[in-house]
Amino acid sequence: MLPDYSAIAWLLIIFSVYLTGISKGGFAGGFGTLSVPLMALAISPTQAAGLLLPLLLVMDVFAVKAWWGKHSSAEVWRFVPGLFIGVTVGTLLFGSLSEQGVRLVLGILSVMFAAYMLLKPVAKKPISTRWALPAASVCGFTSFIAHAGAPPMNMYLMPRKLAKETFIATCAVTYAMVNTIKLGPYVWLGEVNMTSAWASLLLVPIAWIGVRNGLWLQSRVNEALFYRLVIIAMFLVGINLVWQAMK
Repeated sequence: MLPDYSAIAWLLIIFSVYLTGISKGGFAGGFGTLSVPLMALAISPTQAAGLLLPLLLVMDVFAVKAWWGKHSSAEVWRFVPGLFIGVTVGTLLFGSLSEQGVRLVLGILSVMFAAYMLLKPVAKKPISTRWALPAASVCGFTSFIAHAGAPPMNMYLMPRKLAKETFIATCAVTYAMVNTIKLGPYVWLGEVNMTSAWASLLLVPIAWIGVRNGLWLQSRVNEALFYRLVIIAMFLVGINLVWQAMK
């Protein structure tokens, strides 16, 4: 049985899944972080996260297959302990986070991500690998509550000065790992259930199209304009969510 969402909610969900697929394909990595905030404008953030996780795992299979062998194994393994820490903290705090609280955190994360993308400093040399554990821990936590692991991951990986393909591939493999770690807690907490699973199954073709388009776009289209659009959209969605949470 499918969730009883409005037509507007379904349109936002479909659009969000497509954006996530494009991001998984390696094009404009900020798109993925936009998905849950967009969906949370129409449905509960926890429902949005639960619906999206099975789709993320499907998209991870496509993305990892496309980018496998081009990633930095060393960077991925540096993230693993922190990912477990972040997901564990998210699981333990899950019951204490109200829906409005999740909206507020999600809105603040969205605004912070937009600000970071606008103001990010240009590092003169790669940052130390000592930052991998705290970055991965935050990544695991924000990924758990809203599939928003990109900001902390980017804050660490971008100054590492990886080649473009290595960066995309490393992100793809790391996202696959954190999403796999999250599956058990999501099922245990009831975020992934039979109702959400049916909706996720229905949206698999949209996810596949998004990934394929992302793979095609990343090697053919200049990302500068798209990043600007993502930043603007992320900022506006974040402000909207904060406003909803404060009402």
